[in-house]
Amino acid sequence: MTARTAVTLSHLDALEAESVHIFREVAAQFERPGMLFSGGKDSVVMFHLARKAFWPAPMPFPLMHVDTGHNFDEVIEYRDRVVEETGVQLLVSYVQDDIDAGRVVEETGVGTSRNRLQTAALLRGIQENRFDAVFGGARRDEEKARAKERVFSFRDAFGAWDPRAQRPELWKLYNGNHRKGEHIRVFPLSNWTELDIWQYIEREDIDLPPIYYAHQREVIERDGMLLAKTRFLETLPGEEARTELVRFRTVGDATCTGCVESDAADNAAVVAEVAGTRVTERGATRADDRISEAGMEDRKKEGYF
Repeated sequence: MTARTAVTLSHLDALEAESVHIFREVAAQFERPGMLFSGGKDSVVMFHLARKAFWPAPMPFPLMHVDTGHNFDEVIEYRDRVVEETGVQLLVSYVQDDIDAGRVVEETGVGTSRNRLQTAALLRGIQENRFDAVFGGARRDEEKARAKERVFSFRDAFGAWDPRAQRPELWKLYNGNHRKGEHIRVFPLSNWTELDIWQYIEREDIDLPPIYYAHQREVIERDGMLLAKTRFLETLPGEEARTELVRFRTVGDATCTGCVESDAADNAAVVAEVAGTRVTERGATRADDRISEAGMEDRKKEGYF
């Protein structure tokens, strides 16, 4: 009898296999899934994994971007290039459409952002496209409210999340049952960390928007964060722009996403930098998470990711 050789997966291989399993489970259980795609590093990795899960067949669901209109130009250029190169279907739900229709009211002035207004555009996009499952790139290590999430996160007919009404996921068994009008948010990257993401990007040589790497940029310091000086950012009296060598750890609205001083110009350098940090990317650079101690959880209960 021939002895069997034990095969041990690396931690990245194990994470990849888990994510691929989740994608295939959703394809088997749901009729109309969709994937959120912002051009940020987590959604890019999620897209890469989804294509692997179904290769050589095309990915069996479209991408959807909730567009606030206050994006970094480099990210939108990247998003459009990816769509053109891969031929994937992209659906865009614009926050501006909800503002114009009077469904939401935009706050104006210094320190405001459209980030919270994304919820209405997200829920409208899910309803208009009749999605019964929606993939998101959130990870549990990002923020304490996201740490409470299941991989399959049940949402009611209003898109709301109740952390006390979620289903057990023993032995990686996922329950996608839902009534008409309800849907499931699915998080294939739940068990990944920021370091895992960057190690995987390095291993797979995944292309990202250039703002994730060190570059010269005009910034304004506010509340301990460096905000990019863009056409969307209103400044306070006394605030002066200066040029610094920076990169972004996460990508969101240009009005509330900060950057960090860094000379990490390639994937290997970013991996080394992330390995030494002790603050999550959202904790370090997202002003929208500083609204209150429970800011993210409150938004999630309203329907946000």
